[in-house]
Amino acid sequence: MAERSLPGTPSEVDDRLGLAGDTVRRILHVAAALRHRQDEEIAALGLTPAAARALHELDPDHPSPARDLAARLGCDRSNVTGLADKLEQAGLVERRSDPTDRRQKALVVTARGRQVRERVRQVMSDSRLLDGLSTAELAMLGDLVWKVSDGGCPEECGEV
Repeated sequence: MAERSLPGTPSEVDDRLGLAGDTVRRILHVAAALRHRQDEEIAALGLTPAAARALHELDPDHPSPARDLAARLGCDRSNVTGLADKLEQAGLVERRSDPTDRRQKALVVTARGRQVRERVRQVMSDSRLLDGLSTAELAMLGDLVWKVSDGGCPEECGEV
């Protein structure tokens, strides 16, 4: 008769740790593959990943002061200045006087910026790596990812 591991025995703990480690490595591999594909497509748009994320965070219907964008990106306002410069040079945003505080400049997404922003949104939502999953498998994966991400985003989850 085969010997069964009792819950919590060293053998079961080792099996769980090994399985968890393998799973984490696979998650990191998938994340790296997604990031690589996104970075290539974003570069084809003439943007860096940081500039694409900044453009994505801007609301095309509401001008945004740089400080608000910095807060959404979780970075220092001085970093946003460089990103805004790049986006402005590319014709994707314009700096205009903030109607609520004329001392401030607001970032306004241009018509071209709207088009590129929509393409960035599509790139960031690209799910081709998941094409091999059935609808049921995709739903299960979504539920499991949600569960391990603490209902969407654990404390200090950082950039998504």
